[in-house]
Amino acid sequence: MASLQNVSRREFLGILGLSGGGLVLAAPPARAWSPSAVAATTNALAPNVFLSIDSAGLVTIVCHRSEMGQGVRTALPMIVADELEADWKLVKVVQAEGDKKYGEQATDGSRSGRGDWLKLRQAGAAARTMLEQAAADRWGVPVTEVQARLHAVVHTASNRTLGFGELAVAAGALKVPDAASLRLKPRSAFRFIGKDVPMLDGPDLVTGRGIFGIDVVRPGMKHAVIARPPVYGGRVTAVDDAAATKVRGVERIVRLDGAPLPSGFQPLGGVAVIARNTWAALQGREVLKITWDDGPHGAYDSAVYEKALVESASKPGAVARKEGDVDGALSSAARVVKADYYAPHLAHAPMEPPAAVAEVTADGCQVWASTQDPQSARSEVAKALGIGEETVTVNVTLLGGAFGRKSKPDYCVEAALLSKQVGGPVKVTWSREDEIRHGYYHTVTAQHLEAGLDSGSRVTAWLHRTAFPPIPSTFEPNQTRGSAGELGLGAVDVPFAIPNIRCEACEAPAHVRIGWFRSVNNIPHAFAVCSFVDELAAAARRDPKEFLLDLLGPPRHVVPATTEKYENYGESMETHPIDTARFQAVVQAAASKIGWGRTVPKGHGLGIAVHRSFATYVCTALEVSIGTDGSIAIPKVVTAVDCGIAIHPDRVRSQIEGAAIMGIGVALHGQVTFKQGRAEQSNFDTYEVARMPEAPGAIEVVIIDSDAPPGGVGEPGLPPFAPALCNAIFAATGTRIRRLPIGTKVKV
Repeated sequence: MASLQNVSRREFLGILGLSGGGLVLAAPPARAWSPSAVAATTNALAPNVFLSIDSAGLVTIVCHRSEMGQGVRTALPMIVADELEADWKLVKVVQAEGDKKYGEQATDGSRSGRGDWLKLRQAGAAARTMLEQAAADRWGVPVTEVQARLHAVVHTASNRTLGFGELAVAAGALKVPDAASLRLKPRSAFRFIGKDVPMLDGPDLVTGRGIFGIDVVRPGMKHAVIARPPVYGGRVTAVDDAAATKVRGVERIVRLDGAPLPSGFQPLGGVAVIARNTWAALQGREVLKITWDDGPHGAYDSAVYEKALVESASKPGAVARKEGDVDGALSSAARVVKADYYAPHLAHAPMEPPAAVAEVTADGCQVWASTQDPQSARSEVAKALGIGEETVTVNVTLLGGAFGRKSKPDYCVEAALLSKQVGGPVKVTWSREDEIRHGYYHTVTAQHLEAGLDSGSRVTAWLHRTAFPPIPSTFEPNQTRGSAGELGLGAVDVPFAIPNIRCEACEAPAHVRIGWFRSVNNIPHAFAVCSFVDELAAAARRDPKEFLLDLLGPPRHVVPATTEKYENYGESMETHPIDTARFQAVVQAAASKIGWGRTVPKGHGLGIAVHRSFATYVCTALEVSIGTDGSIAIPKVVTAVDCGIAIHPDRVRSQIEGAAIMGIGVALHGQVTFKQGRAEQSNFDTYEVARMPEAPGAIEVVIIDSDAPPGGVGEPGLPPFAPALCNAIFAATGTRIRRLPIGTKVKV
C-alpha cells in the first residue's frame, strides 16, 4: 500500500505547474520550521533590543510586529536603518518572538508606524551616536567633527573613514546615550524613509518560500480539526465517534471544554479529531455525531434582532458627547432631516484561516502561529495550561491576511491544549467554514441621525444615536453599550462646525463573539455620518463637496466635548489633533483628481466621503455607472490620504488600493446572518467578497505631503468607501441607500 504524505498547498500547486497540470504521483514533504530563519548573529554592538551590529558590519534589525502583506518587516527596519545611516544591502531583518521587552507588539489598530516611529528612530540614532563616538575616540578628534554616512563614519577634515564593523566592538563598550540627548536626522536627510524601498518579503511571497502558520511542520506532529458549538456558548452533551475512529488516518477523538461566557480569547470548546493529516481529520469530523446544548444564544435571529436594534437606536441613549442645546435647536429649525442606517455583522475572511502549531513539553510550550499579537497568545496559552508565561514561546510566522482576526489567539490555545493531551506537537487548522461560522464578528449596528437646518440651509443641530453590541461584551458580563473607545471611532469625534451636537450610545446585547475588524466601528459610523452629510446637502440643494467643505468649517483643531475621555486612538491631542485643515486638503485633492463637477454620462454619478481614523485623514471620491438593469460598475476611484510622514509610500498605496477592493466587498456583499443562533453563511459562495469583474476600472491614490508625525495606514482607507459609493449611486439614480450590503443591483 502506498504511503500517505503531507504536502503543503503551495508545493502542491508548484508541482502541478512544473508537471503541466498532470497527475501528481509523488511529492516532497512540506518543509519543517527552521529556527535558523529567525536566529540573530553574535554581535559586538547591541544598544537596544531592536538593533545589533557584528564585527563584520552586518546590521541585524528585529521586527517586533507581524507581517501580513502590509510591509511592516520592511517599513519598520527602514526607520532604524535610516537613523543609523546603514547600507540597506548590509541589513538583515529577523522576526521577534512574543516578548514584553519589545514593548507593545500587537499588529492591529494601525499603530505600528505611528506607535513605533520615535522609539525606532531613537534605536537607530543611539547606535549611530555610539559609532560616531568610537570613531572620534580612535582618531582623537571632537565627536562634532565626525559623521556617520552610509555604513561608515567619516572625518571629512582628514579624509579618514572607518566602517561600522571596524567600530562595532569599541562602540559596544560605550555607555548607551539617553534618548533625550540623541540627535535625530532632519527629514531632508532621510535616505530610506519616504522612498519606495522594495518589500523585503516580496521575493519569498511570490516564489512560495515564505512560511505561513499553516505551513509549519514539526517532527512527529499530529493534525487536528475541531467540531465547535454551532451556537456561541453551546456545549457538547453527547458524542458518537464510532464512525470517525474508523476513518483512515484518524488516531484520537478529544473533547475540549469551552470557556465560560464571556469567553474572551479562550476556546469555544467542542470535539477535536486528531489525525495523521488534515484531510483525515476533516473526514473524521464529518461523521461525528454530536448532540449540542445550544445554551443562552440558541434563539438568536438576525431579522428579529435588527428590529430590536433599530428600535433601540430610535430612543434616547447614554450621552457620549454634548455641545450646546440640540433639542432646542431642532425644535426651532426651519427644517429637520432624519435618517436611519443599518450595517450587519461581518466575518474577517482572511485568505489564510487561523492555524497554529503547539508543542507542550515538561519545560513549557512552544507555539508557531500566524498571529497579530504574540504577547496575547503567550499569556492566553500560559493561562490555559496553568504554567508560567516565561515558559511559553510564541514564534511568529507570516500571516496570509488577518484584518484583526489573528489578534485573537483562541486557535493558539486550542493547539496548546490538544498538544498537552496528545503528548506531542499538534497543528490546529481552521477551515473556511470554521472561520466564518465560529469567528469573532464585526459588530452589527443601527444608527439614527437627525439634523436641523436654518432658513439659510446651514446645519444648526446634529443628533447621532448608535446601537451596537460592543467588543467588551466578549470579555466582561453585562456590557450592552458602546465603550468610549468604540464611540471614538467615528461617532463622538465628528469635526463639523455645528453649534449643537449630541451623540448617544444605545442598548445592544451581544449574542456572538464581537471582535475588532479592519477599522472597527469606523465602518458603520462613517457609513452613516458621511451618507447623512450627503443627504443634508441634497436637502439644502447644495453641491455635496461644497456643502461638506462648509460643514467642516474654518481651519481649527476640534476637541469634542465627550462625557468620557476621548481616546484619540491612543494618541495625544497635541501630537495628533483633529485638524479640519487636513480634512479640507484631502477633500480638495480627491475631488480634483476625480474631476468633481464635470458632466458625466447618463446613469453615472460622482460620490465623495471623508473620514479621519487612526490619526489619518482619508477622502474617497468615485464614479459609479448604473446599468439599465441596475447593475453597479465603478469606472474610477480616487483616494486622497494624509497619513503624516509616509514612511513607505509603496505600501501606503497598496494598503489604500486594497481598502478599495475590500470596501467593494463590504458594501455590495458583506454580511453574516444568524438563525437559531447559527451563522447562515459558511464559505465564499454565501459570504461573498469582491470578484474581479467588480473591481474598479482604475484606482488612484494621492498621498498628501506632510511633516506631521506618521498616522495609521492599514485601516483608514476602508471607512469612507461605502458611503462614497452610496452617495455616487444617489447621484446617478436618486436612490438613497441606508442599509448595507447594497447587493449587486439597485433600483432604477
